[in-house]
Amino acid sequence: MTITPGDLPASPPTALSTSLMTDMYELTMLQSALRAGTAERESVFELFGRKLPASRRFGVVAGTGRLLDAVESFAFTSEQIDFLHRAGVVDDATLDFLRDYRFRGTIRGYAEGECYVAGSPLLTVEGTFAEACIIETLALSIYNYDCAVASAASRMTIAAHGRPCADFGARRAHEEAAIAAARAAIVGGFTATSNLEAGMRYGIPTVGTSAHSFTLLHDSEEEAFAAQIASLGTGTTILVDTYDIAMGVERAVKAARAAGGELGAVRLDSGDLVAEAFKVRAQLDALGATTTRITVTNDLDEHAIAALGAAPVDSYGVGTKLVTGSGRPTAALVYKLVERRGADGEMAEVAKFSSGGKSTVGGRKWAGRVIDGAGTATEELLVSARTEAEGLAALAEAGARPLQVPLVVDGEIVEEHRGEGALAAAAERHQVSRAELPYEAWRLSDGDAAIPTRYLDLDGRTATRR
Repeated sequence: MTITPGDLPASPPTALSTSLMTDMYELTMLQSALRAGTAERESVFELFGRKLPASRRFGVVAGTGRLLDAVESFAFTSEQIDFLHRAGVVDDATLDFLRDYRFRGTIRGYAEGECYVAGSPLLTVEGTFAEACIIETLALSIYNYDCAVASAASRMTIAAHGRPCADFGARRAHEEAAIAAARAAIVGGFTATSNLEAGMRYGIPTVGTSAHSFTLLHDSEEEAFAAQIASLGTGTTILVDTYDIAMGVERAVKAARAAGGELGAVRLDSGDLVAEAFKVRAQLDALGATTTRITVTNDLDEHAIAALGAAPVDSYGVGTKLVTGSGRPTAALVYKLVERRGADGEMAEVAKFSSGGKSTVGGRKWAGRVIDGAGTATEELLVSARTEAEGLAALAEAGARPLQVPLVVDGEIVEEHRGEGALAAAAERHQVSRAELPYEAWRLSDGDAAIPTRYLDLDGRTATRR
């Protein structure tokens, strides 16, 4: 099923305040900075991954629309202020600051659906330290989960070779995480979800018919199938492996024909799915049910889907492995200060020099993807420059496609990145971005990142240890 902008609703109603969806140290840092007189220093934070999670050759940006809704809702209610006071989290001066808090800075980022690699600045958050610091946890919470799910979904749809994949993971995740996963899966190429809240909130097509319990409810399989078809029509999908699969297929086809039509599809949820798919396809064809499709479920991941590539399967339903990132439940993203205005009034690069692979590269970066003459990406170029004009000029000289777009400008949400049409656009953008990557990036095996990351410092500013 193709999702078009008209299928998707406007942005969901503003949620309850998101301001306490944060770690305590965000507010204690704020208090200390307010006391030190540094809270209003102009600051630049970047959200990125130092490296890709193991077995991932690229990541997928997802969660952008959710983040924008969350930033809009990041305001402290009187009840929240009272809680912070009672709990002694911060002092009265900090509480006074939080009463009037709104994010009034600027956020640039990779557009939702873009692929990314190590170091890619998925978000660049500019503002005072006070306003940019305290949204760190929320941004990481959304992006680490949504990017992990979208990355897994992309690998699964690569393995599916154009066969539709649907999200069946609602019962395997926290109820709100399940909704987020359904949305992220669409970015990664899925076409539908079983989750009705996700369907209502984001306009995602919903699918689902019956479980084994429906068959077991009835005195016979024939009665169960007849009841389902009487309610949902002959085009429904019938689960045929409650008892004997071959007998279930025969009964399902017979029930549809008794109702005057051909059965839409059968679902297989157990056993050797490759072998059963071949047997069921042969049986359906022998019965003359050549238009009846086969969909499979049962703890699928990208590798199981790839193994089914030669089998006569028409679609897949994916649950546990999707909502847990197929073994990589977090995208391993971090949110770090890379530049700030010093006491001398000048902007200065800052960086972390910790050992053990936890160092960072200082300076605001302008990101682009270098594309060769054949239209294939060859590297991620990250340019450290004092101005946007200098950064974009360097990207253009290198033949790089700029990757960052404005998401929030001086506190105002750029609406095209959420609401009606945004999710469909993100899904389409991902297909284009993924198609740019070299062939090796599509492999499911462990390997190097799809493309290397190169840093270019235009003015030679260097971060110093402080």
